[in-house]
Amino acid sequence: MPGSVAGAISRYLVVDGQQRLTTLTLLLAAVRDHLRDSEGASRRDTDRIHHQWLTNQYEDDPYRLKLVPTQADRQSYSAVIDGAPTAGGDDPVGEAYRFFRARLAEPTDIDAPYGVSEILQAIVSGLSVVSISAHPGDNVHRIFQSLNNTGLRLTQGDLLRNYLFMRLPTRGEEVHRKYWAPLQESLANNERIETLFWLDLLHRRPQVKQSQTFAFQQARLDRLGTEDEIADEVERIARLGSLYRLMLNPELEPDQAVRMRLQRLTEWESTTPAPLVLHLLLLRDWGVATSEQIARALLSVESMLVRRFLVGHATQGLNRVFAAAVQELDTSLPADQALNLYLSAGRKHFATDAQLLDAVLTTQFYWVGRSAQRKVMMTWIERLYPTRESVSPVSLTIEHVMPQSLSPRWRTELAEQYGTDQVDELHERWLHTLGNLTLTGYNENLSNHEFARKRVTLRASSIRMNQEIATNEAWGPEQIEHRARALAKRIVEAWPGPEEGAHVAAEDNPLWSSMNRLLMVLPAGHWATYGDIARVLGTAAQPLGNRLATYPAPNAHRVLGAYGTISDRFRWTDPHRTDDPRQILEAEGIRFSASGKADPAQRLGIADLENLRADAEDDTEPQETRGESVPDER
Repeated sequence: MPGSVAGAISRYLVVDGQQRLTTLTLLLAAVRDHLRDSEGASRRDTDRIHHQWLTNQYEDDPYRLKLVPTQADRQSYSAVIDGAPTAGGDDPVGEAYRFFRARLAEPTDIDAPYGVSEILQAIVSGLSVVSISAHPGDNVHRIFQSLNNTGLRLTQGDLLRNYLFMRLPTRGEEVHRKYWAPLQESLANNERIETLFWLDLLHRRPQVKQSQTFAFQQARLDRLGTEDEIADEVERIARLGSLYRLMLNPELEPDQAVRMRLQRLTEWESTTPAPLVLHLLLLRDWGVATSEQIARALLSVESMLVRRFLVGHATQGLNRVFAAAVQELDTSLPADQALNLYLSAGRKHFATDAQLLDAVLTTQFYWVGRSAQRKVMMTWIERLYPTRESVSPVSLTIEHVMPQSLSPRWRTELAEQYGTDQVDELHERWLHTLGNLTLTGYNENLSNHEFARKRVTLRASSIRMNQEIATNEAWGPEQIEHRARALAKRIVEAWPGPEEGAHVAAEDNPLWSSMNRLLMVLPAGHWATYGDIARVLGTAAQPLGNRLATYPAPNAHRVLGAYGTISDRFRWTDPHRTDDPRQILEAEGIRFSASGKADPAQRLGIADLENLRADAEDDTEPQETRGESVPDER
């Protein structure tokens, strides 16, 4: 894009080809310096390279150099062109220059048809350069995007940087030095800068996808008419970047309470709260919220994550909940109060104390969410106990106290208390629940040994929850339930729930909502077992069977026992319905053996149910807009 005045040097803003031009001029500088160091080389040749292709001999800065690279490379590039002692540093420009110098210094093969002079001639006479100059009214950035579509794909951070500094023809150097360079240094990589621009967009448009970051930011920035407005925008983004850096590196946060909450969110490794957390830090930066209020607000975010995780509703819709909060918070209230009210209202699945207790007693925690988050959750629970030691999850694993495989000794002890016919059912119900799980660094030492032997190891552990378990004389369903209730009490106190008075219907329990969605898509002509569905949902067969026997659920008749038999406990929840479930299943295409067992070839296994559940859960979420079109924002 040209910018020139009659009688002056013609100046062009290079939109595409900067790297190639920079590489060529560095090669020319390397050839010049090689010739200068060679015996018998003509000074006329070196001066010609320097004054004709590298510099404008009679001009001062900033027009002295033929090519002016981006601000980040400018100092190193100038050192090479000027032959300064610092030329050839360890940055990319210096590395390229040193590479060329080294190759030129290699002994010339006597059989090779070329030397340094031939290389120079090839550069200045044999190389063709296509030059396309845009007119003042052309959208050069769009031209650049179309020209670049077959080359190395640029990140949206690259596109935004190029676009911003294209809009800063006279203030670019100053803005880069004051704002952009510190931003790049603090965030370390372009991907984080791209994420920062996306989070900034989410404050205004919660539905924007990250792939649309550049398009939406460009549409917004196009409304700014002057360099000063663009410079102010870069300054604002840089300030936002300093807050984003605190989220990435919580140890830099000066306030202890806020630092702890930011560290917890970092441990959780979830990006969904990021737009809200950034907004909260921005409120403090503006002076409209205190650190104490922000720490309490971050606790509400943490409570939402913890409670949803424990009830098995970990991530569904959370990205929209947190992003929308930025615009929907009641600005007349303190930030912490406004956020808790927002999270408590509507169907955001902020689990109540009662729902949390029910989940701790019934949900198969061992299979909930990602394994890393399960371990973090257990670590956080351990920190609720008074102790001088800081527990790190790095070397710990989650251990079952009542083992996954019952030894004869375990079976005997459980049978003596609960009856032989109840052992398997009780084992399945309680095995993976939170009350039966703990943390240990010596999993192999515990294994499936009898409780008396485990108890010795647990008592000697530095982990407080293990010491508490070791106070029991025996271990089984009664002790597991008692511990689960105690853990639920600690969790409720540590992570406050929704505002009192917030109404959440009993049927809003995410476990049963997920079950209903899964059962709704069970196809006719197929059947599944209580155990498999319970495994997929993260619960046990018994509470699932109790639920189906008590509350209406779609296609409940397609859920059978482990061997394909209709459960003796099966009842239609409609008291007026008396038809035989087997006849219904046969009409749907299920084949039964003479002994009353459904055809195993028609059974849906774990993998089938997982796929059906994924489809069912996806259908509950609003579909994202396809394509990259940008609506008019004026």
